[in-house]
Amino acid sequence: FPPAVFPLSCVVQNYSWGKVGLESEVAKLVASGDPLAQIQPDRPYAELWMGTHPRGDALIRDNRIPQKTLGQWIADNPACLGAKVKDAFQGHLPFLFKVLSVNTALSVQAHPNKELAEKLHAQFPEHYPDANHKPEMAIALTPFEGMCGFRPVEEIVSFLQNVPELRALIGEVAAEQLERSGSDDPRGVSAALRVCFTRLMKSEKKFFVDQLNMLVKRISQEAAEGKDTTGSNGDLLLRLHSQYPGDIGCFTIYFLNLVRLEPGEAMFLGANEPHAYLHGDCVEVMACSDNTVRAGLTPKFIDVLTLCEMLNYTPAPSSSKIFPAAQSQLDPHVYLYDPPVPDFTIMRIEIPASIKLYLISAMDSASILLVIQGTAVGTSTAAASEMSLHRGSVLFISANESISLHLSSPDGMLLFRACCLL
Repeated sequence: FPPAVFPLSCVVQNYSWGKVGLESEVAKLVASGDPLAQIQPDRPYAELWMGTHPRGDALIRDNRIPQKTLGQWIADNPACLGAKVKDAFQGHLPFLFKVLSVNTALSVQAHPNKELAEKLHAQFPEHYPDANHKPEMAIALTPFEGMCGFRPVEEIVSFLQNVPELRALIGEVAAEQLERSGSDDPRGVSAALRVCFTRLMKSEKKFFVDQLNMLVKRISQEAAEGKDTTGSNGDLLLRLHSQYPGDIGCFTIYFLNLVRLEPGEAMFLGANEPHAYLHGDCVEVMACSDNTVRAGLTPKFIDVLTLCEMLNYTPAPSSSKIFPAAQSQLDPHVYLYDPPVPDFTIMRIEIPASIKLYLISAMDSASILLVIQGTAVGTSTAAASEMSLHRGSVLFISANESISLHLSSPDGMLLFRACCLL
């Protein structure tokens, strides 16, 4: 039999928002995963892609396997996906697994549901390259900050009252409509929120740049005088304005929740949920799609009309955006992040130093395993030879195959495993 468990060499994306050189978790993982890798100290290392995406198909590091990439190998051996996954996803790996190292903010964006994705792809294939949805899950590796979902209305109303420049952009009529909307009428609240956010995002460029400059000048002065600027979300405004001067996205901080994740905490981004990652390192798993509708904090194509139409305008506190991990009933070392979509599940595996032999169990799905810390020798009946595992190692594991880990590190191991549990 050809090997069905093998190491991967994964593609790095050097997007400009990434952390630079060895500041980046992506760069650190690549450097420790491959001793020959050259890390350039002034280059951004933004994303590590572990999967079969055509712009970043992982290379197979096993010269007994004739196929060069994971995508080619799966195409030739679709049974490796597991029977259910193979049928449900037409012989393709249904997820892309990533590590992200974020230094400056990513664009304010949302991902369409399947129905909208099909429509956008048919109408504008140059901007929306496929017909799939793109739910995502991010799990922090270091303290991680992002914006996600609409804030509770009282927080937005408070900003409308404390930030006259914001109120000027939205206009008195829309602002008062939101102030008057009552919590007993959620549809009325969502409608008022939609009007306010759409008015902001569609405001005339010259007008919003003037208002933004006034706001930045005012907050800078207040900060210099030692005043408290939290009522205007001053720190975050100045930070985003320094990264994207004159960008409408700077004003979205008054509408969207700021979510802070500690390592191991997660957020799930379903369809139509507005979000923007701000800073930190995370692992991320997503459905296979490139469909992103953007509207600010970006030099890329923006589609404000589509974004404002599609968003989920349900206000909720930032604490509700943290997605809980469930400790596995079968194995206390496994924590499951199982989102309400079929495309992917992610497991955090924490093996204490007291354990010297650990079984990565078989499941009815192909999976990708990433080592964040610790060292071990892995053996599997489905691998050609024993595999040395250390920080930055990435393994592909075919469905129904297991790996025995012989641990050799004094501080245990931390692993993440992405799979599809149908």
